[in-house]
Amino acid sequence: MQRRFLILLFSLFVLGALTACGSQSKEDVVKKLEKQSEEMAGYKTEANMKMRTGKEEQKYNIQVWHKKDDFYRVKLQNDQDEKGSQIILKNDSGVYVLTPALNKSFKFQSEWPQNTSQPYLYASLLNDIKADPDAEFNASENYFVFKTKTNYQNNKTLPFQEIYFDKKTYHPVMVKVFDQDMNALVEVQFANFSKDDSMKKEDFDVDKNMAMAPTEAPVANMEGEELEEVLYPQETFGAELADEREVKTDEGKRFIMTYAGDKDFTLVQEKAEVQAASAQYSVQVNGEPVQLWDGVFAAYEHNRLEWNHNGTTYQLASNELTQDEMVAVASSINTAAMVK
Repeated sequence: MQRRFLILLFSLFVLGALTACGSQSKEDVVKKLEKQSEEMAGYKTEANMKMRTGKEEQKYNIQVWHKKDDFYRVKLQNDQDEKGSQIILKNDSGVYVLTPALNKSFKFQSEWPQNTSQPYLYASLLNDIKADPDAEFNASENYFVFKTKTNYQNNKTLPFQEIYFDKKTYHPVMVKVFDQDMNALVEVQFANFSKDDSMKKEDFDVDKNMAMAPTEAPVANMEGEELEEVLYPQETFGAELADEREVKTDEGKRFIMTYAGDKDFTLVQEKAEVQAASAQYSVQVNGEPVQLWDGVFAAYEHNRLEWNHNGTTYQLASNELTQDEMVAVASSINTAAMVK
């Protein structure tokens, strides 16, 4: 009799445990994600990101370091960009977008990444889940899955996302970002997500990260090279190319294109200049870092965008285009190459 009682008691215990494990609500999982975020002194992870927002798919290798108290280091390496990577830093001094191959940086006083969705940052994903009262939740065999709205400041064409967390570790596994028709245009696959309490503030220092460039991203010798091709935007918001000029500079050639229409704008392209290691080029920007649709970060200030991509420096200026429209024009440039 006693044995039967013990067997029954054990069976009820196992059944109760299985029921408890299988019935976690959205609120339960969010609380555990929040607790994990609060308890982590920092984390490191790697991710692969695919972007299908243009004619050609863009692939990025991403390395993320995060230290509690809002320190971030995000390295983005495009497998088609031979001229190096971008590094986004956030430390006590501000937010920086570094292009180590050019020894060049932009500095911002910005709320990044809190002011926009970032599919490769744990805190950003958690914020998006908490900010959406209509977020959907379900549990598969291996994952907790959230369907939420996004908060992309400069890309309203990607309004939805699915976020997958591992059921055992609560670590992010995958993120899919969708357009209005639920086509997955951005996909992030995480790997090697691990808690890390060994990082120091010095790991997020601008000079230290610039100095790492020779071993992290071999620099092609761009001195004396000419701009091989001029690129034209596909998205012009009705404006047409009214004038195109070639100007000689000390570094080579600069191409200035003027578009006229309901919303005029000017586009400038020239070969990116590699700064000497002893003369690091830093620009203070009273604006925001904005991410173009192909993943490249640009600096926005006073109706002007500037960015570097594949060895070319671009500047886009307009008093009539909105910031979102300027991002759309800039994002369409790399999909429409024409040899000069």
